Amino acid sequence: MVRDTPSAAALPFSGAPEPARFFRGPPQDESLARLEWLAVERQRCGLVVGASGLGKSHLMATAARRLAGLGAEVAVLSLRGLAATDWLPMLLDRLPLDPAARGEGLRPWQMLEQRLRENALLERTTALIFDDIDAAPDDVVDGVTRLATAVEPRFARTLVVATTQPEGWGRLPEPLRRRAVVRIELAPWTAELAAGYLAHELERHGIARDMFTPEASGTIARCAGGVPRDIVSLARLALAAATGDGASVVDAGTVERVWRELSTSWNQTPPGTAAGASTSDADDQPRVRVVRRLWG
Repeated sequence: MVRDTPSAAALPFSGAPEPARFFRGPPQDESLARLEWLAVERQRCGLVVGASGLGKSHLMATAARRLAGLGAEVAVLSLRGLAATDWLPMLLDRLPLDPAARGEGLRPWQMLEQRLRENALLERTTALIFDDIDAAPDDVVDGVTRLATAVEPRFARTLVVATTQPEGWGRLPEPLRRRAVVRIELAPWTAELAAGYLAHELERHGIARDMFTPEASGTIARCAGGVPRDIVSLARLALAAATGDGASVVDAGTVERVWRELSTSWNQTPPGTAAGASTSDADDQPRVRVVRRLWG
């Protein structure tokens, strides 16, 4: 069978954290359902824990859309790199305050409390999603903790969802951790989940679902250690290399050659490669040049 190969401009696997690109395998569906449950049951706090690259930001972007679909007013803010004086004004910018409210001369915290009170009176949930709370200054963490734990009526319909890396869990205040009725722990993708993602993304771009051989899909999952961000990057570059070669499929050999090109050490071999196995052949160089030409 003759199959068309995609052009470089049309390659999938962009990795952009947009809800439309979100892959919903069983673990992702469960995470979204638990976050929706928080809003439906009028809970106050949930925490998402996952190492870098496991898809916390992508999950939060998708959850924001789903929560909005339930009628919540949603604001998403990444706290990484923010100064203690910046987070409240930036959070307010993400809430639909009318110009009159912004011109009342209130302090940022007073403006926020006023908006939370208005939504509580309307019985509308205000969902505040904070990405990378473990990277925020202490004053910011204290402010987020107050939003999640305050008992005054104006906070009754406030839902706080925050993400953290595992090593940052111990830095979170104990009241915030206790308040979290849901703790979602993101795990690396299995080989089956990675294969499902590859097929989903290929089909979404009008490319045959079996463009990656089963061996290639497994090699991508092993080389990337199950980290979704790395799976996306490796899949895109492997597809680019195969496309540049005019190959009809992406095989495991192509994936391994691209992996070696990306590795920080030329002595590093993909997981599962036999010790002492040869890592060079005359066919390597054209494929490596394809990756360099397309991606620098």
